[in-house]
Amino acid sequence: MGTRVVALTAGAFAERVAIGAGALAEVPASLEMAKAAALPVAGVAALRSLRAAGLGPGRRVLVTGASGGVGRYAVQLAARAGARVIASVGSAARAEGLAEAGADEVLIGLEGLREPVDIVIDSVGGPQLVAAWGLLAPGGQVQSVGWTSGEPAVFPPYATVGPAKSLSSFVIEGEVGADLAVLAELAAEGALTVDTGWQGPWTRFDEAAEALRGRRVRGKAVLEVASR
Repeated sequence: MGTRVVALTAGAFAERVAIGAGALAEVPASLEMAKAAALPVAGVAALRSLRAAGLGPGRRVLVTGASGGVGRYAVQLAARAGARVIASVGSAARAEGLAEAGADEVLIGLEGLREPVDIVIDSVGGPQLVAAWGLLAPGGQVQSVGWTSGEPAVFPPYATVGPAKSLSSFVIEGEVGADLAVLAELAAEGALTVDTGWQGPWTRFDEAAEALRGRRVRGKAVLEVASR
């Protein structure tokens, strides 16, 4: 049996795929493969977007869509870095486990949030992105990592005039092996919880897809490929 690895690559549904060494990381012996498989893409997106936004101790970090894959990782990684984390979700049912993951506050939407924030990791888009922009402190940054709302973001006149702050688009580029190694080690140590809300054989792909589209999965869905 060869070395166990986790990778981020195109064509991952194929039975076999050639992957460059820079796109993969070794999986620690104590980490289940199903957990390792749930680290990319969401884990890398959370890690890199927080890094790009200038994460550090004492910073106020707002994570929208915090119950999703990227959101749950972002909450944990920001809390681990010593930030004050505000997790925003769409309903009370979606808030389960976020306080335990490190969120200092858990909000439905942005209701009740009055103090400025330094960093926003946004995966909702639409009107909530506009509202989050208005909550940014001078020098703050929004990292736009998704757009689950499917709604347009309409900024009112002069919303972008004033003290300097920024809105950055996000995409995973370049080799991710080093970041996957960091995430895998954190998960193996128990410092990063990997939520797999659905797990089953790849032949039940339609069931997994329907659960994801219906927002009934907490965290990630994992498909198992039977060994020959």
